[in-house]
Amino acid sequence: MSALFILIGISILVAASFLAAFLWSVKSGQFDDDYTPSVRMLFDDTKQIPTKKIQTKTQQKLND
Repeated sequence: MSALFILIGISILVAASFLAAFLWSVKSGQFDDDYTPSVRMLFDDTKQIPTKKIQTKTQQKLND
């Protein structure tokens, strides 16, 4: 039973160290994306397809 408590304590310490390393790397700019902004102009733009407005007969009578 005491081995279980030791393993739980060690796993919590390892998880905390990984969390600290991740937060440090985010703050120091390790995950900044320098590549995407330079090639963003090469991406295709999505084209907007105009939609037609369909009116029912009742709506046409009200508009007239």
